[in-house]
Amino acid sequence: MRIRALSVFEHVVYHCWVVDPTDPERPKLEVDALLREGDADNGPLLLSVADYITMVGGLENARVCLDRFRSDGRIVDHLGVAHLSFPLWTPVAEDPEPT
Repeated sequence: MRIRALSVFEHVVYHCWVVDPTDPERPKLEVDALLREGDADNGPLLLSVADYITMVGGLENARVCLDRFRSDGRIVDHLGVAHLSFPLWTPVAEDPEPT
């Protein structure tokens, strides 16, 4: 599964969409957002578990993946909300300016 983050603030992904829904047990995060100091440095990016559940089509579809993420230590609490942690993510390459 490829997830595209469109806005990130202080490590939390606020707006995102699914680019490719295949293989939801191995989600990859791509960031197409303006990042300012403090948004993505010194730690993983966080996607709410609720957003992940919605993107995979509901809790029944997500349950096995979430159990695995939890056992791998990828489910973390941030301000009382469960998040999926992405210690690694990929910036989306900018399109060159038209000439």
